[in-house]
Parts: sequence; structure tokens; C-alpha cells
Amino acid sequence: MATTRTAQTHWEGDLLSGSGTVSLDSSGIGSYDVTWASRSQEPNGRTSPEELIAAAHSSCFSMALSHALAGAGTPPTRLDTKADVTFQPGEGITGIHLTVRGEVPGLDEQGFQSAAEDAKKNCPVSQALTGTTITLTAELA
Repeated sequence: MATTRTAQTHWEGDLLSGSGTVSLDSSGIGSYDVTWASRSQEPNGRTSPEELIAAAHSSCFSMALSHALAGAGTPPTRLDTKADVTFQPGEGITGIHLTVRGEVPGLDEQGFQSAAEDAKKNCPVSQALTGTTITLTAELA
């Protein structure tokens, strides 16, 4: 069954001096301020499209890796995943680096690396971002 998730943004003003609010409508968990400065400089308590992509990618990757490991008979005890999304004004998103550290009883480092690479390639968010270079660091705890 297909699902649809919804977020929306209200923006006022031009790019450099304007500001907006992005709301996560499907979950209802909140609204977050966004500005060009929070995207291209320091966040200062506001979010950016890149931070939202990082959240989506780290959670999707973790789910994909967890599912693959369990399907192979080595379910993880825990996975800690960080996504660093790099944005260069004038160029756009120039790369995403995933870092995962996992505790997976019965699995060696090579098996974990292989499963992590597969999850990086096949999680739906990675697939949606195929125009971006995605790199990975994976290690067992």
C-alpha cells in the first residue's frame, strides 16, 4: 500500500532577506523556521532543506540496513547513523556522507561493510538522491 507524507513551506520576501516556516504536516510534530542564512551559513536555531534531507537519509538508511541484517539472520542490537549533507551556494548539494556504527552479534566487519554498502545503494532516499555522490563509513561497535 502506498503512503504519502506531506510537508509545506510558507515563505515571505526575497531569497536573501526573506524567511519561511516549514511544517511537517503528516506527523504534526512541528513547524521550523528556515532562511537563506540558515542554509548557507550558521543554523542559528533554524533548519534547512539539507538538514531535513540528512534526517530523511539517516533514518531511511538505518531502516534498510536493519531490515537487510535481520533478513540475513544477524539482526542488529543497535545502529547509530549520521548523515552529513554538504551544500555549496551556487552549486547545490555536493555530497552526502553516511556514517554508521553498529552492534550486530554474529557478524564480522566485512559482512557489516557489505550490508551497509547495499543499504546505501538501495534505501529509497539514496535512490531518490542518485544525482548526488553518497559516501559511507561503516564500522562495528
